[in-house]
Amino acid sequence: MTRKETRRLRIKASVRGKVSGTKQRPRLTVFRSNKQIYAQLIDDATGTTLASASSLKMEVVAPKKDVAAKVGEEIARRAIAAGIEQVVFDRNGYLYHGRIKELADAARKGGLKF
Repeated sequence: MTRKETRRLRIKASVRGKVSGTKQRPRLTVFRSNKQIYAQLIDDATGTTLASASSLKMEVVAPKKDVAAKVGEEIARRAIAAGIEQVVFDRNGYLYHGRIKELADAARKGGLKF
């Protein structure tokens, strides 16, 4: 593992020690790869995924930030449909800028409260 990966995993463990999702206020976790971005709403009490969205099935050819915003809108739409309005944001060890920030801002604009 590189130093960068080790640092992200250390930050992730620190954040996960503080952040936990419930059925009323699930954890919105984000994972990004070099090409795709994924978001899930997780109830940590039962260990189930309540809703998810990703750029994998989107056929959008756009800059990565725009795709992340679309995923944020989609996860907000699915959360509202499932009756979820408040979430706890888990950035999964990534810095809060770029695609992560775009996804979070789009989810807020879609109606989710962090």
